[in-house]
Amino acid sequence: MTLGPEFLAYPRRRYGMDHDRYAWSMLADRPPLRWPDGRPLAVWINVALEHFPLDAKGAGFKAPGGMTMPYPDLRHYTLRDYGNRVGVFRVLDALAAHGLQASFAVNGELARRYPALLRAVAATGGELVAHGWNMDCVHYGGLDEATERGWIADSLAALAPYARAAVRGWLSPARSESPRTPEFVRAAGLAWIADWVNDELPYRFETAAGPLAALPLSLELEDRFVVGENLHAEAEYADQAIDACEFLLAEAERLGAGRLLALNVHPWVMGQPHRIGQLERLFAHLAARGDRIWNAPPSAIVAHAAVL
Repeated sequence: MTLGPEFLAYPRRRYGMDHDRYAWSMLADRPPLRWPDGRPLAVWINVALEHFPLDAKGAGFKAPGGMTMPYPDLRHYTLRDYGNRVGVFRVLDALAAHGLQASFAVNGELARRYPALLRAVAATGGELVAHGWNMDCVHYGGLDEATERGWIADSLAALAPYARAAVRGWLSPARSESPRTPEFVRAAGLAWIADWVNDELPYRFETAAGPLAALPLSLELEDRFVVGENLHAEAEYADQAIDACEFLLAEAERLGAGRLLALNVHPWVMGQPHRIGQLERLFAHLAARGDRIWNAPPSAIVAHAAVL
């Protein structure tokens, strides 16, 4: 018995991607993007400020970095909390010492728990990015719609007292989304998401509630991923980020097309006394390239890319 042709028919099949979220395009085929003042490389530094509940339920799945031992997992909980009590201030000092600016992706519950920390972050002038309610509130397929909308609304409300302007960007806990997360984020008034890492430059992302910009925040160069999951040394983390900086600079100048270096930093990882020196080495390298890089807040990068 042979299968009829209708068995292989798929009406949504097309060139590139079989969905309507974004138009397929190769980076090499796009018109060149040029950053302000002709600088070849935009640099986005993001500091992740997260709350991992001690009594994590793991609904959907457990976020990377979450609790792993039987309750109460004080060993892992207190290490994450260390980042918000100690490590973050070393990261802030390192940024200031090298004249660099960062955005801060903040869990809403952390903003409620640590108002002094949020005041310190707000004093830097860095952009605040909504990072969900906490790291146990992951967005996943099957999540109740009212619950998901509530997490987004609560996260934005918790950040609002510390934001100089309306929060514009969203980074999901664990970069995880339900099929409806982009719609809910857009309906809440946000302009861009950073969950998708399938590109190196901003691109237009379609939702039923209107378009968003997708601003990829590299996972491969994330400190927790490099040091915590790949088990590379602290010096190797800095080496990899510096190598990426130099490669992207050279590529951008050779092609006459702007590139983006996006770095996600966790204070509980790189704020440790045995690691902060390597983060400072990376920041010193970026600062030394100041005439060739545009160190900018994420919403400014999205606006300049003009993908909407």
